Amino acid sequence: MAVRFQIVVDCRDPPKLVRFWRDALHYVIDPPPKGWDSWDAYWRSIGVPEEELGVGPDSISDPGGGGPRIWFHIVPESKICKNRLHFDIRASGGRDLPLARRREQVEEEAARLVEMGAIRLETLSEEGLDHYAVAMADPEGNEFDVN
Repeated sequence: MAVRFQIVVDCRDPPKLVRFWRDALHYVIDPPPKGWDSWDAYWRSIGVPEEELGVGPDSISDPGGGGPRIWFHIVPESKICKNRLHFDIRASGGRDLPLARRREQVEEEAARLVEMGAIRLETLSEEGLDHYAVAMADPEGNEFDVN
């Protein structure tokens, strides 16, 4: 039986990444548990230290319930090396489409994400390979791909 899980992203500014990834993934801000005005109030009630609390929303979820919850955990240090895990945003429409059309759709999504604060790092394409992707970074430098 599959287990339920969430993805945790360490970051300096949870509300900033919540807004970016909410819009990038078409997720929604995860509401605090019933009876609590905010996640910080809830975390305080269970003893989480103040230095581990942010100021604002810190998690997002798939409104359809299919994808994992993503929690943006505040940490004091900035990102210092390449991610060992990254998101792939599937924008191409799939292998049933011609490569030229998939490329257009990837570029459209990459442009949308740049408008939201992402940084384009490089194009991942090779002559003769039926694949096209764009490597990007979110506003805190976490790498991800659009393919």
